[in-house]
Amino acid sequence: MAKKGIFIFHVLAVMTMALWGVTFISTKTLINYGLTPAQIFTIRFIIAYIGLLTVCLFRGGRDKRAYSGSLRDEIIFVIMGISGGSLYFFTENTALRYTQACNVSFIVCIAPLLTLLMTLAIKRLFKGPLIDGLEDVKVGFPLLGGTVIAIIGMILVIFDGNSLSLSPKGDILAFMAALCWAFYSQFMGQMTDRYGTLFATRKVFFYGLVTIVPVLLISDNSNLATVDFYRVQVWGNLLFLSTVASLFCFVLWNRIMLAIGNVTATNYVYLNPVFTLIGAMIILDERMTMSSGLGSAMILGGVILAGAKFHKRTELKQTI
Repeated sequence: MAKKGIFIFHVLAVMTMALWGVTFISTKTLINYGLTPAQIFTIRFIIAYIGLLTVCLFRGGRDKRAYSGSLRDEIIFVIMGISGGSLYFFTENTALRYTQACNVSFIVCIAPLLTLLMTLAIKRLFKGPLIDGLEDVKVGFPLLGGTVIAIIGMILVIFDGNSLSLSPKGDILAFMAALCWAFYSQFMGQMTDRYGTLFATRKVFFYGLVTIVPVLLISDNSNLATVDFYRVQVWGNLLFLSTVASLFCFVLWNRIMLAIGNVTATNYVYLNPVFTLIGAMIILDERMTMSSGLGSAMILGGVILAGAKFHKRTELKQTI
């Protein structure tokens, strides 16, 4: 693909991170209004799945079908639905109940580093067509230097001169979320290449919903009777999380990973704290300090450096 075409997907990656950065605020708001992490995930993904299914049925063709081409691919979609859907969001949202939001942001944002390490380990330990399809990563100064700069910037943004307050239960859950996202990032690009963005995303949503059902069944959902769904803070955040952050952003992100590679794309996760901070300034009327401003600049610079030409580009197939 031409450089200009690739550049567009880098811009879209920044835009996606901007939208996802606000989800921490939306989720925390919904938890404060009485919804549980599992309920938030279920409601947002049901709405998103219905919307995506409607689009797929309208388009017809391969997007309309129910099953993938093989049992192996169907199993992969189940794993993607768990790692990028139910388990990821359940662990991340639950972490917000037990630890500070800054802790969750910091720990979840190590997903790019985990993605890189996981990709290198999988390509070294396993062989086969599925493994060969992973991004061909070249570890050098641009990647390592950019990663270090972004991590330092992220620390400046998140902690902003405050001391770290550890909460083992919440911090472990946040780390599990980062690990889930790193695993999801390994193979989703290939499945998007093989089946198209809409179909692949719909399968992830479906299996994410199916695998969250056991959590709902063993949970006490009596709190739903006391949640005021008519409040704009509740339905507005649910609508944002389902239609924008889930339906639109997931489809777009899977396309981005296909275009620029799983490791390169996941590096943009470092921008999450920056946009969370900007969202807090707008919504919560917080101010940007010198530390957070410097950190934001370092994150952006680090992502640009880490995304330099360190891996082989692959041609983007027309899958939508």
